[in-house]
Amino acid sequence: MFNIPTVTKNIIIINLLMFLAKLVAVRYGIDFDDLLGLHFFKATDFRLYQFFTYMFVHAGWEHIFFNMFAVWMFGRVMEQVMGSQRFLFYYIVCGLGAGLMQEGAQWVEYIYQGLNEYETANVDGMVMPMSAYLNNWTTVGASGAVYGILLSFGMTFPNERLFIIPIPVPIKAKWFVIGYAVIELMSALGHRGDNIAHMAHLGGMIFGLLLILYWRRHDNGGNGRFFGGGLGNIGGYGGNYGGGYYSRYEDVTDKADARPSLSQRMTTWWQQQKNRWNGAKRSRMNVTTGGKHASDMQWRQQEQQRQEEIDRILAKVKQGGYNSLTDDEKRKLFDASKR
Repeated sequence: MFNIPTVTKNIIIINLLMFLAKLVAVRYGIDFDDLLGLHFFKATDFRLYQFFTYMFVHAGWEHIFFNMFAVWMFGRVMEQVMGSQRFLFYYIVCGLGAGLMQEGAQWVEYIYQGLNEYETANVDGMVMPMSAYLNNWTTVGASGAVYGILLSFGMTFPNERLFIIPIPVPIKAKWFVIGYAVIELMSALGHRGDNIAHMAHLGGMIFGLLLILYWRRHDNGGNGRFFGGGLGNIGGYGGNYGGGYYSRYEDVTDKADARPSLSQRMTTWWQQQKNRWNGAKRSRMNVTTGGKHASDMQWRQQEQQRQEEIDRILAKVKQGGYNSLTDDEKRKLFDASKR
């Protein structure tokens, strides 16, 4: 549970450090929200770098807790499936897309309210320059990127059941993601002024969907052209699942309501191989006579040693994850999967 993949772990650490730095900076009169948050592009405080930095600044404890909890819960799974490079690229694209969607929504509001025709704004009876008013339109948080992760999880494991408090029954991931998308869309259309960037959330999901569809179309059989990786070709899963990650969408939970873990699937697969080998061994022993007996004994001894080595590697995967293997161990496991 706590063996977090590298990118997921670093995303959580960076966000926590940024939040602590924000708390310290306030004492010295430095406002991280104003400096690093994403301003409306017509505001005087807008800077291009804010499209990136806003993803690592959060408004409060509750904001950062729920975002980082979602990154830990779903991000570590998707990083193992996608591979670290692809997952990081996906996360950043979803965050940037969320920022672009939020900017677009603010521009629509700017035009709809006719703010482009005024030089000042009246806020609660106080008149301020329009430039100062627009500087208050600031977006912070990793929520857009997080919603992109939720989308990728729902598309990869659509029938995986999730327990959502306070709902008393489990919900399939696909309905969970669709429900969230509908809620955000309705909130964006009907709840103005609630200080929640609903369009940014939708933007993260939309850009995540577009990127997944792009990978689906151009992955070329999972040859790693677009970062690739994941868990390799073991059991036809991971980076090369289904002939290429996202090259087609099959629910990995179609054949079972409760999808076993990777280590359990690998252990089951290897047990099947052992059963085949034992059957072949018995057949071999039934027809072995004379001079073949010694060679068969040697062959069985070699197979037993190979089996023990694979069992050891599988135990290591179960203990520390696939990324804990050396290159030689990965090669042995890959060779065994083709036997």
